[in-house]
Amino acid sequence: MRSFVSALAVVLGLLLAAVAVPAMWVDRNIVQEDGFVALAAPLGKDPTFQNRLAAAAVGGIDTGGAVPGPLAEAVRPLLESAASSLTGLPGYPAAWEETLRKSHRLNFAAAGAGTSETEAATSITLDVAPLVALAAEQISERLGVPLEAPEQTLLTVGQSSQRQLIEQVAAYAPVGYSLAIGAGIAFLLALVAARRRWSVLVGTGIGVLGLAGLWSLGSRWATDAVMGAASGNEVADLFKREFVAASANGFGSWIQAGAVTGAVLLGAGLVLGFLGGAVRKG
Repeated sequence: MRSFVSALAVVLGLLLAAVAVPAMWVDRNIVQEDGFVALAAPLGKDPTFQNRLAAAAVGGIDTGGAVPGPLAEAVRPLLESAASSLTGLPGYPAAWEETLRKSHRLNFAAAGAGTSETEAATSITLDVAPLVALAAEQISERLGVPLEAPEQTLLTVGQSSQRQLIEQVAAYAPVGYSLAIGAGIAFLLALVAARRRWSVLVGTGIGVLGLAGLWSLGSRWATDAVMGAASGNEVADLFKREFVAASANGFGSWIQAGAVTGAVLLGAGLVLGFLGGAVRKG
């Protein structure tokens, strides 16, 4: 009976851990704003993405009515120049970080705390208004004419169905911490109930190694599923591609940690079993 209870507790712990680990990673690195910014910040250093993003930001500047007729011809080369030099400005890193924060708030509104901004968004969007403001400031200094940047400049990076998925993930990802606690309790129960504790370590180690393989397969499936839907916007597709790659790499480190943990548990169980057998024979 004790062996049955122990085995059942191990299986329950593995099932809980299978869901808990991905959920906790998503909550910490995507749902939480600081984690999202840390994950996506390096994307702003990619040269190809920088150039496309800068061009899109400058394209969001409306000079109509703000530039006098004699200066109208000078605007186009200034816009092109601003697009090429935007990423080299001292204020670019801060503007890119603010872009990520505004975009996160737009897509991950707290349940029940909707605003007119969040309610208007029906798809996954990237708000590049801070970059537009930076470009507008640069052009204003050169022209000597104040240009007013819009409060929002939205780029669609995902469809409405993906937006709904994000809302579901944001609601359920925090449950991962409770599941992790449950998994820990189950494994502890398995150790307490077991007649041979080394067998619990071996079984848990093998199970965790199996979970690492399943997480790896799941990560690849999710990556292919997201990348399979093109938005038709070059900047959006670049952002999505780089962000998905960064997410896969980030979760990959958790998978590696899980594999190492499984190997350690398996090794410890085998060693304890060997030592226990040697003692009994002695």
